[in-house]
Amino acid sequence: MTPATSASPSADPPVSAPFFLRGRLCEGQDVTHRSRDLGVTFATPSIDLDQVVHPRGEVPPLLDVPLDEIIDFLVETGERIRDRRNPFVRECIERMTSTHPLPRDVLEAQVRGAAGYLDKRLLRTVVEQNFPDPRALDEWVPKEDFTGRRSFVRAFAPRLIHVLPGNSPGVAVKSIAQGALVKAVNLFKMSSSDPFTSVAILRTMAEIDPGHPVVTSMSAVYWRGGDEAVERVLYRPQYFDKIVAWGGGDAIANVVKYLGPGFQLVSFDPKTSISMVGKETFVSDEALERAATLAASDVMVLNQEACVASRFLYVEADRDDADRFSARLYAHIAEQAAASDDARPLDVDLREQVETLQLLDDDFRVWGRTDGTGVVIRSEEPVDFHPINKIANVVRVDSLDDAVRGVNVATQTVGFYPFERMADYRDRLASCGAQRIVRLGEAGPSTIGNPHDAMYPLHRFVHWMAHEDGTAPDAEGTADGTSGAS
Repeated sequence: MTPATSASPSADPPVSAPFFLRGRLCEGQDVTHRSRDLGVTFATPSIDLDQVVHPRGEVPPLLDVPLDEIIDFLVETGERIRDRRNPFVRECIERMTSTHPLPRDVLEAQVRGAAGYLDKRLLRTVVEQNFPDPRALDEWVPKEDFTGRRSFVRAFAPRLIHVLPGNSPGVAVKSIAQGALVKAVNLFKMSSSDPFTSVAILRTMAEIDPGHPVVTSMSAVYWRGGDEAVERVLYRPQYFDKIVAWGGGDAIANVVKYLGPGFQLVSFDPKTSISMVGKETFVSDEALERAATLAASDVMVLNQEACVASRFLYVEADRDDADRFSARLYAHIAEQAAASDDARPLDVDLREQVETLQLLDDDFRVWGRTDGTGVVIRSEEPVDFHPINKIANVVRVDSLDDAVRGVNVATQTVGFYPFERMADYRDRLASCGAQRIVRLGEAGPSTIGNPHDAMYPLHRFVHWMAHEDGTAPDAEGTADGTSGAS
C-alpha cells in the first residue's frame, strides 16, 4: 500500500498531531492539513496503510480476553484521564485549543467529563442492554431450537473504522470504549478539529500496559475526508467489516459510495433536536420562568454544538405569549453564553440571514446580536437555515399537534414541557421518526444503555457468527417433517 499524499502547506508553524498505530506512537510532520472550522495548519506523519490494517488471517487481539478484564482496563484508563497530571491529556487540550472552535475550558470539561463513561457499572449496563446474553462476547454460546437442531452463536470481534465527529471531543472516549467492549480491531479517523484526543487516550492506555490487547487493537490517524488515495484502499471488505460514521451530510455521503457486500455502515448521521413547549407555560410567571430556564439549558448543551442541543422550540401560544417566552429564553441563553467564555461571532452567511430577519415584519422578531452572545428568533414557521452558535428559533403554534408536523427521521431529541403531556405525544413522535423524548431541560444526560439514534449500537457493531452442529440424536427432522435445509 502507498502512503497518503500531502495537503497544501501553510506558512504558519504547524501544530503537530501524531498517530497511534496498533500500540505504537508515530510522530512526524510529513503532511500538512488545515482544520475545517478555524483554518489552522497542523502536521501529521504520512500514513503507512499497511500498519493500519490488521490481516484477516490473524485472530483479533481482544478475542479471547475476558470482558471483565477489558472493563477493568477501561476503568483504570478513566481514572488516569481524570488525573490532571496526565501529560497526554494536558498536551492534547493545549494543542486542540488552536484547531477547535470551542474554548479551552469547555474542551477540557468535555475530555475529562467523558471519562465518566469509563465506569464499571455503566459499562456493564451498556453491554447488558445491547446483548440479550453478554456471554456471546466471551464464548460460543450453545443453543438448540425446538426441532432439536444444535448450534453455537458468538458476537465475534469485528473490524471497524470509526469516523469521529469534530464537534465533541468526548465522543473519542466513548468510541474507544465501545470498540474495546465488542473486542474489535479499531481504526479511528480523527477530525480536523480534533486530531488529538483519540491519541491522548490511547497513549494513556499504553502507559498502563503497552502490550495490552486493548492497546494493540487500536489505531488513530488523520486524513482529509474524501481523500481517495486513502479511502479507496481502506474502505474495503478485505480489511474492515463496518464503518461507524459520525458527521455531517457530506461526510456520510462520502462513506456511502464505498458500501457494498461485506462492508456496512453504522451511521450516527446529522440530527436536529427540538423542544415542544405547551400552553401550561403561561399559567403563571413562575411557570414561564421555569420553562424558559429549562429550554435555555437544552439550547446550550455544549454551546449548541451537540446534536441533542435544541434549535427549534415550538411554543403553544399566541404571539404576545410567544414573545414573552422568547424574551426570557434570550435572557437565559445570554447569561449562559457569557459564563461559557465562548463569544464566537456568527459566520458571515448566518449573520446576514439573522440581520435580514430583523428588517422584516411582525412574522419575525429577533432578540440579541450576531456577535456570539446569543440570539432568539420568534417566527410563525421554522427558519430555513440551521440554527447554531447559540441561536434559538421559537416557532409559535396554535397547538402542539401542529409542532408534530415539524418532526422527521432527522429529529433526534424532543425536549417536552409540561412533562405530564409527554405520553400523549410519544407514539406520534416515534411515527414521524423522532428517536428520543425527554423532559425539557434534560436533553444532555441520557439513561445508561438506552438506544442511540434509534438503535443499540454495540449489537450492530459485532459480526454475528453461527456454528451449526447438526440435529440432536433424538430429533427427527423439523416440526413439519422436513430436513430444514434451504
